[in-house]
Amino acid sequence: MTLLVGSLFVGVVFFTSLLSGVFGMAGGLVLLWFLLVIFPAGTAMAVHGVIQLTANASRAWLSRHFIVWRIVALMTLGVTSAAGLLLLFNYAPNAATVSLLIGLMPLLVWMPKHWFQLDAKRPSHAVCCGLASGGLTIAAGVSGPLIDIFFVRSHMDRRQVVATKAMIQVVAHSIKIIFYLGAALALSAGEWAMVLLAAPFAMLGTQTGTRILHRLTDANFRTWTRWIVTGIGVFYFLQGVYLLTR
Repeated sequence: MTLLVGSLFVGVVFFTSLLSGVFGMAGGLVLLWFLLVIFPAGTAMAVHGVIQLTANASRAWLSRHFIVWRIVALMTLGVTSAAGLLLLFNYAPNAATVSLLIGLMPLLVWMPKHWFQLDAKRPSHAVCCGLASGGLTIAAGVSGPLIDIFFVRSHMDRRQVVATKAMIQVVAHSIKIIFYLGAALALSAGEWAMVLLAAPFAMLGTQTGTRILHRLTDANFRTWTRWIVTGIGVFYFLQGVYLLTR
């Protein structure tokens, strides 16, 4: 990683952490795209896991009073089950597959709410959310839009949604790092130094985003989230099609 790329990486980490601090997702989607440009897919997943773990952990800490811990515990059961299944099938990612999976996710934010009878407060639904989102986090790197469909009927305010999602993402990204540990160990000492240098900027971006979040209304929060995720998803889908046909 050159000094120019490293500096750009730090800037991207700050911006994407700020974005996630406001909307609870979207930032991870942008960060993963940048990492897929400069690293092989497995390595990109590992580095993405480290940065997202830092950002989500700081967001969870800042909003810790709003975390619904019962939901987190149930989702964790689902995430660990998903990781076990992917290990069983010896899953290995590639940029085209990851791009297509992420590109299709925004469809979830446009589906009518009445299509889903899902509620993260219901134990069975929380476990299913952990299973589905954990599998997608490990397979494609991110799962924010999928997690959201389990919260739209939960009657939780935006702070509880962001805080609880941040905590379950801490769990999911921790497991993702372990899953791709071999690829992570392939990084040079200099590259890891740059990743560790970027970690405080992830926390700074999260703090800045959290301040903005508290100024948004619930309606604006959901509207902006939908359009931002859709724009990013379209870009990813087109990239995936290009990679498959290249």
